[in-house]
Amino acid sequence: MGRLSWLKTAMLACLCAVSWATGLGMGDVYGAEVWKPVPMTTWQWQLTGTVDQSFNVQIYDIDLFDNDVSVIGSLHSKGRKVICYISAGTWENWRPDAGQFPDSVKGSGNGWPGEKWLDIRQINTLGPIMEARMDLAVQRGCDAIEPDNIDGYANSSGFPLTGNDQLAYNRFLADAAHQRGLSIGLKNDLDQVPSLVNDFDWALNEQCNQYNECNMLVPFINAGKAVFNAEYSGDTATFCPKMNNMKISSIKKGLNLDAPMTPCWNGTDNQAPGAPRNLRTR
Repeated sequence: MGRLSWLKTAMLACLCAVSWATGLGMGDVYGAEVWKPVPMTTWQWQLTGTVDQSFNVQIYDIDLFDNDVSVIGSLHSKGRKVICYISAGTWENWRPDAGQFPDSVKGSGNGWPGEKWLDIRQINTLGPIMEARMDLAVQRGCDAIEPDNIDGYANSSGFPLTGNDQLAYNRFLADAAHQRGLSIGLKNDLDQVPSLVNDFDWALNEQCNQYNECNMLVPFINAGKAVFNAEYSGDTATFCPKMNNMKISSIKKGLNLDAPMTPCWNGTDNQAPGAPRNLRTR
């Protein structure tokens, strides 16, 4: 066997091993078409506590660092897709890679204990850290990532961030995820939806009903991409019919994002397409 043929065979074997270990298809490993959930896909969002795997939904969104291969593999065995949460726009002092962030990229606190906004203009510094997190997501078998706090330009970050800075950083994240076969969602950042809808595979928003902002997410729905929404207050009997009519996959959660969840698609006439009936309500 010639040297070039041997190298090709070795590379293919490595790719097959990655595909087998992570549950990704070979097309994903090669960076081909990534998974894009469609509107009204059902989901559960749990970022704290031991993951309750009993919800009969199509997607689980869980913390990347707090859940290992066994949790993600178990969810996959139940037929669930798994989105893995990372904060891409803030430094969190409890994360295992917190020491890799130099002081120069840490800005003002974002209102949560132990978190500071990041200077997203410094992509040369932040990029390798975020790429390493995505590599970990691939190793653990995540199907997608949820990058939080990617709207620092619209907050008091401690840096003179602009909308263009945010667009550049968010597109970097999307490209890096797609290169790894990972689906990626646009988290909040509503004002930039028109500019980013083609770069991201789905959207996740908090409280669009409460703040009367759900119409800003329609470009994702029109593109055939899922919009996931969580409300922390309000009566589901009031806001769920609106969410279902808009084809937004909405749930009611507690602010600590533990297991309890009330889905809008449960017990409604507008059942999520392909979703099992009689989903659990907590």
